[in-house]
Amino acid sequence: MSDTILEMRSITKEFPGVRALDNVSLSVRRGEIHAICGENGAGKSTLMKVLSGVHPHGTYAGTIVFDGEEVEFKDLKASEKAGIVIIHQELALIPELSVTENIFLGNEIVRRGLIDWTEARTRTLDLMARVGLSVDPNTPIKNLGVGQQQLIEIARALSKDVRLLILDEPTSALNEDDSENLLDLLRGFKGRGLTSIMISHKLNEIAEIADSVTIIRDGLTVETLHVEDSPLDEDRIIRGMVGRSLDNRYPSRTPQIGEVMFEVKNWNVEDPNIAGRMVCKNSSFNVRKGEVVGFAGVMGAGRTELARSIFGRSYGIYRSGQLLLNGNEVHLPTVDSAIDAGLAYVPEDRKVHGLNLLDTVRGTIVSAKLKKITRHGLLDQHEEYTAAERYRKALRIRSRDVNDGVTQLSGGNQQKVVLSKWMFTDPTLLILDEPTRGIDVGAKYEIYELINQLVAEGHGVIMISSELPEVLGMCDRIYTVCEGRITGDVPREQADQETLMRLMTTTTAAA
Repeated sequence: MSDTILEMRSITKEFPGVRALDNVSLSVRRGEIHAICGENGAGKSTLMKVLSGVHPHGTYAGTIVFDGEEVEFKDLKASEKAGIVIIHQELALIPELSVTENIFLGNEIVRRGLIDWTEARTRTLDLMARVGLSVDPNTPIKNLGVGQQQLIEIARALSKDVRLLILDEPTSALNEDDSENLLDLLRGFKGRGLTSIMISHKLNEIAEIADSVTIIRDGLTVETLHVEDSPLDEDRIIRGMVGRSLDNRYPSRTPQIGEVMFEVKNWNVEDPNIAGRMVCKNSSFNVRKGEVVGFAGVMGAGRTELARSIFGRSYGIYRSGQLLLNGNEVHLPTVDSAIDAGLAYVPEDRKVHGLNLLDTVRGTIVSAKLKKITRHGLLDQHEEYTAAERYRKALRIRSRDVNDGVTQLSGGNQQKVVLSKWMFTDPTLLILDEPTRGIDVGAKYEIYELINQLVAEGHGVIMISSELPEVLGMCDRIYTVCEGRITGDVPREQADQETLMRLMTTTTAAA
């Protein structure tokens, strides 16, 4: 039996006006964890869609050899039948259905023309045990956390007799504990001979777990690195991805911090679904001109709830509290009023809250403040195009032109479109909720530079992030949040991961 389970030879894939893959080759050894790295838009996900039949044979040039045989997958079912299963970055679970129903959806166990639910539940328990999950098989997916849902996706893959498991950004939405659990699971699969391909922008995870790394840049294969040749090094991977060294992950900045521009006092918000449960508990904080203020907390701490409730009360039931802008109390009961006051909010989930997936790049960029380009009640289409093109160039959004649909863009470029949309509103305070989630290291650096540019111009920035190195690298002050309370206010020079983690796990509010 060959040591190589997969070869993709000279794969070329074109879309109208764009060559997404140009003669890309990939070789994966049996039983290894093989990482694929590259900037957003480099072609990583497209390559995996070619492999899994999402882009069927005939729509690309090149050859795929799986387990010694040339294969021509016409659709996803064909690749799954061969033992190749892909788990996409956006989980494909149906919230209203149970764990069992989701695991066997489209792959039902049928006896005499009827679904055998008893056997399905028995197998579900076995599959969940294999991924280290213990929940009732009848539990609706909507009642599970993101980390648990990711494990359900893997359990579903295992139900299909998977031989090659492809995971696209599997830890991008997970906290540190859930991410480590998932990596441990992949190590266990490797120990049992299962081959995995992992696409990830978290280079520390790749260096920790991968046996080999293939780097793709601008639709071309750059190189493949093997652990046995030399230990994987994050800086070495970055050089391959971006074509240059990034001497510092976070661009330098000399803070020029002014007076307080925005202040929240004694802010209390009730959960919209659970009566009496407070998601924001007497929260108070401030932001100064020219300052990047970080918010750190474990998943479910209440950071996003706090940000959304402030931004036009777009989450929860407001109970009490004050907002002050430049020393004057303001009332922002709607999103429109928040935008008019100079607030902007880049949401955590760009697909659900940040984008209209039916819209174009140009339509999305101007959508948050249409009155800015409206003349006598009519939209000025020339102004719309000019504004969108300006942001496309300034943020280096990779698209043919601004008339492309946002669904045609990679995740990182979609994030840049969302940032452009809120930059177009000319905000004085920009709230960024997980702004670099699922984005490659080069695009992250560009966003960091944009943040530095904003604060250099006197704007204020709130940055919510689950990555403590990012918070420590970018923020001038850091608030910690635990169970809806602000538990710490730490200056940059006094902050380290241990201090922040201690405050993130205490329920005692800061004085």
